[in-house]
Amino acid sequence: MSRKILVVAPHPDDETLGCGGTLLKHKAQGDTIHWLIVTKMTDKLGYSNQQITNREKEIKQVADAYDFDSINQLSWPPAGLDNIPTGELVGSISTIMQNIKPNIIYLPYKYDVHSDHKYCFDASVSASKSFRAPFIQSIRVYETLSETDFNLDPNHVFTPNLWIDITGYLEKKIEITNHYQSEFGLFPFPRSEETLTALAQLRGAQINSHAAESFMLLKEIQ
Repeated sequence: MSRKILVVAPHPDDETLGCGGTLLKHKAQGDTIHWLIVTKMTDKLGYSNQQITNREKEIKQVADAYDFDSINQLSWPPAGLDNIPTGELVGSISTIMQNIKPNIIYLPYKYDVHSDHKYCFDASVSASKSFRAPFIQSIRVYETLSETDFNLDPNHVFTPNLWIDITGYLEKKIEITNHYQSEFGLFPFPRSEETLTALAQLRGAQINSHAAESFMLLKEIQ
């Protein structure tokens, strides 16, 4: 039975870093996949026309590579979600959820070092309450290189309890990351092909597979 999948990405690239292989697997299994980008570069925020054009090009290339069934982008400021009224942020995310009615949602980790991830998580959880969104059956939290792993709070370490085997999808995931030229660099830069591969292999080894992505399963309704 086909399911509707929604990945909430504070910024373009979070979806690929956190669950790119899983999204490809969902698509191959006949699920519909939907992308919500919460922030957007604008000239009013000081971004140049070239930066904006490059980012729009990246989004288009990535969307085509995944063959997303829908792409939704809000216009909140990058690195500025802490200044947005909570009700407005929750409302904007809730509107997308109500339109798509996803069965499974993927969210950033609340305790990532980037504050946008925290506010996206909190707003998404609020918007996904069962009396508001009874169609959501599963809430899964992904890990993001250089955000989740850079959290030094020992009381809030990312602790996965769900692994998805992405053997056969890792190469395509890496190909997609190459579209984000402004976000990736050469090893030992944390967002590099080598690091991405190493994390996938580590998570894979934990479940006796060649490659995997891991998640914190927060809610599952059967």
